[in-house]
Amino acid sequence: MIFERFMNEKFPYLVLKPPLFYNWDIGIRFELGDPRFYDLDTNHYMERVYFRAIELFKALHDNNDEIVIVTNGHFADKQRNQVKKLYLYKRYIKSKRLLRNLRLDVIPYVFADEDENPDELTKTYRYMITCKVYELDYRNLLKAICNQDVGIKPKTHHDVFFLNINNGTIYHVHDDRGCDIISHSNQAIKEIYLKYKDWILDYDRETIDKTFEE
Repeated sequence: MIFERFMNEKFPYLVLKPPLFYNWDIGIRFELGDPRFYDLDTNHYMERVYFRAIELFKALHDNNDEIVIVTNGHFADKQRNQVKKLYLYKRYIKSKRLLRNLRLDVIPYVFADEDENPDELTKTYRYMITCKVYELDYRNLLKAICNQDVGIKPKTHHDVFFLNINNGTIYHVHDDRGCDIISHSNQAIKEIYLKYKDWILDYDRETIDKTFEE
């Protein structure tokens, strides 16, 4: 399968869950929205969030790139046949024929501690689909992801990851405040690092600079 092969080759031993930046050696953490300005002008704040999220996605992905969109859904204590339908793919995949290839794996809860006994009731529902970038309405999907904590609709509460098969990167917007980009090599994302240095989260800037200077 494309997902397993990609992860084994490019990100061995990485558990696909946030925060990606702190769980992988090569990555960048960008600031999307500055919380200090949210209450002053919410509309202006969100416009910056959307603009940065979309610009970074465009810089990382070409239209013909093959991507796997992975969503980790968490439905507390639900049996598989009781899980609510996930409309995320139906809304944002342009080619409806691709939806027939939507895959769902029910896996152990990704946030469980390594030494914790598996909870048979609490699971992660991992949805995934492979498509080309041009087959995805990524602008509106990214906006929905950014909206998850700010009371704006549409929104999604699940973790959505974009795995780029062509350049070996993973892109994840964790909320309106920021996003992570990780890679199997420095060179794959160095151009983005150089072009968008001003957007890097200051808290992690020193660590990120060292990664690319080396």
